[in-house]
This record gives sequence, C-alpha cells and structure tokens, in this order.
Amino acid sequence: MKNDRRTAHAVSALVLALMLVLSACAEGDGAASAGAQAVASGPDLTLVKRVMDRVGADYVVPVDQKKLIVDGLKGMLDGLDPHSDYLDEEEYQELISDSEGEFAGIGIEINRDDNRLRIISPIDDTPATRAGLRAGYVIARIDGEPTDSMTLRDAVDKLRGAAGSSVRITIERGDEKPFDVTLTRAVILVHSVKSKLEPGRIGYVRIASFGEHTDSEFLAALDEMRKEAGGSLNGLVLDLRNDPGGLLDSAVHIAGDFLDNAVVVSTRGRHDEDDETYRAPANGDRLKGVAVVVLINGASASASEIVAGALQDLKRATLLGTRSFGKGSVQTIIPLDGQGALRLTTARYYTPSGRSIQGDGIAPDVVVLPSKEAVDARGEVIHEVNLHGALKNDSGRSDAAKPADDSEDIAIDSQLIGTDKDNQLAAALERLRHAVAETK
Repeated sequence: MKNDRRTAHAVSALVLALMLVLSACAEGDGAASAGAQAVASGPDLTLVKRVMDRVGADYVVPVDQKKLIVDGLKGMLDGLDPHSDYLDEEEYQELISDSEGEFAGIGIEINRDDNRLRIISPIDDTPATRAGLRAGYVIARIDGEPTDSMTLRDAVDKLRGAAGSSVRITIERGDEKPFDVTLTRAVILVHSVKSKLEPGRIGYVRIASFGEHTDSEFLAALDEMRKEAGGSLNGLVLDLRNDPGGLLDSAVHIAGDFLDNAVVVSTRGRHDEDDETYRAPANGDRLKGVAVVVLINGASASASEIVAGALQDLKRATLLGTRSFGKGSVQTIIPLDGQGALRLTTARYYTPSGRSIQGDGIAPDVVVLPSKEAVDARGEVIHEVNLHGALKNDSGRSDAAKPADDSEDIAIDSQLIGTDKDNQLAAALERLRHAVAETK
C-alpha cells in the first residue's frame, strides 16, 4: 500500500551494523539521540554482535555484511506493523520518484500479508489493469521464482524494469488453479485525477491516488467542468473508491478545497510534541453551496479516508458506498544521511470529531453495494485489520475493524468505475439530482 509521509525536519542518523546504534537528531529535540544511546548500551546488542560474527565466520558461503545489516533492519521494522520499513538509498530515491508521479513497471500497489505477496490496488490505465489484475490477488511467482521468500523490495525490483520489457507472474485467487500472466512493462504516468461533466451540470471527479500534483490537477478539473457547464456546477461526485492513499499534505489540500477554516485531520503520537492539527484555509471552499457526494469502498485507504472522514464529520458531503479500508496510521520518512531512510509509524489519524480511522475505517452515510454486474467475483476485499501486525484501534472497541455487515466486503470491477455500468455512481448522481430539484 502507498504510505502517507511527513517530511522529518533536520533529521540526521547513522546506521552502524546490525547493532543498530541509531542516532536521530531533530531540531530542538535530543530525545531520539538519548533513546538511541540507551538502546546501544543494552545487553541484547551483545547477542546481535555474536550472531553476526558467527554468521560471518561459519556460514556455508561468504556473507555480504551490508546485506545482513539491511535485512536485519528490515526485519526489525517489519516486525512493528505492516507499514514501517527500512529503505536503503535506492528504495528511498524510488519512493521520492514515485510520489512525483512517474516510474516504469506494470502498475500495481503490493504488500506482504502473512508471507504472501498480495495486490492491494492496481493503478488505472496500466498494464496491470489492462491484464485484468485485481485487488486481493496473490502473486505466487515472478518469472518462475517463488515470492514467499522474497522481500517486498526484491519483488518490486523484479516487477519493475525497462519500458517494453516483459515479466511473467503467476497469480493465485481463491481456490482456483494458479495461472500465468505475461505483462509488458511501461512508463507509469500516474495522473491521479480524472473528471467529466454529467447531465444536469453535475461534476464527476475520480482521485486514483494522492500525489504531489493531485490538488493542482483537481482544481484544473473543476475549472474545466465549470466552463463546460456554463460557469457553475449544481453538484459534485468525488470518487475515492479503490484509492490506496498517498501523501498527507495532498489529502489536506483536497479536503481544504471543500472547507473553510476547519480542522481536516489531527495526528497523535507517542510524544505530545508530535501531535499536530491540520486545517483548511480560511476561504478554502471552492464549491460553496454545491452539494457533494463522496464514493468510498473497502479499497479506499489512508489519505482517501482522511478526506472522506473530514467531509463527513463536518457535514460537507454525503458518503455513499461501503466501509473503507481502515488505515489510520502516520508514516514519517526519516532520511539517514545517504544510507536510506526509515519509514516509521509515528502517530494515528483522527477525524475532526476525534474518531480514530485505524481499523474502523469510515462507514458511509448511505450503504450502496456494487450491482451484480459491477461486482468483481474474482477480487477480494482486504481491510487493515486483516494485515499481520496491524495496530489496534485505541478507541477501546473490541470490534474496531469489523464491518457492520459482512456483505459490505464486495470488490468492484475497477474497469467499470465511472462507466454506465457503475450503479454506485448512478446512485450518487440520482441523490444529487434530487437535492438540486428540492432547492428549486
């Protein structure tokens, strides 16, 4: 899944072997450095050193010490939760490149789930979606090599490659027999916003992911639809289905385009000084007086849940569809002086009313299931709570991530989103047309 990032200010760190002496210095805060020194003096590090020495001396073949360090760091972070990770320098640069919206590959978001490489979401208009790959599919092999022992990084490296080259993947889905799919890699240009004007001067905007340019693309789409509508819109459908998330700042900007001087989201971490509140601009609402319906489903995650939760809490939009994914944690990217970066879960998200998104997700105001025609019978809805090691919701509820109705866990065929066969979009448009008629 794409993880939300906040830029760590003036952070510096040094990785020293697998003894993991991590010194992290932030402006005006020596707590991280002091904590690292305390860890470095702990007795357990002696065990780590002994194991490294024995592996280096006696393993059946010579071992690259750097690989041991990287694998050890990844194991440490991976054991925390599904979204924390150590990124080596190449991975860190790829992360930066991805957030800017262009890379070469097949166009899927993947994650490891109980040692299985699972597709979280295919990206629109890519080799993956054109080949019919769906959320929930398991990638069992890449070019014949089993993925059960691959790191997430190794899998990403094997799936990426030069545009025009091919990769063969073996797919497992449910109880069906595994099958192979050969895809031709392409440059993935992630245009995160699609839009069109529907009859009745109702705008439709789909956000596929939240990147650095999403807000500017969204505002350009609004301007274009207004011109086509003769100057103004009567309503807007904001489609966040199958949106795996992205950048926190981008989500705050998008929510701020519907709100005036209101809290969009707050984050609470381990330390009081880490708590932050993000607000919309004083005159942020670009659609004053225009009714809005937001579409969500089980593959709407993270940044898309922030937007949906804010507009729901503040009565700015009606949410329609099915319960969202439930990723309510903040990942901070901490650069390590040219030796990669930490992607560390540092806080939880809370909606303006104080609801924790983690595990619970966002429940729609109006539940509308995909029609039989729109259902992807081969797809599988995975919620945050299904991921190994997922953080628990801190609201005290024992059923925090359990959807109100198991029937809500229905996958929609991503190829049909926004088309005439999309009954959830049709329900949203009908609702807006009724709202417009009532105001006349």
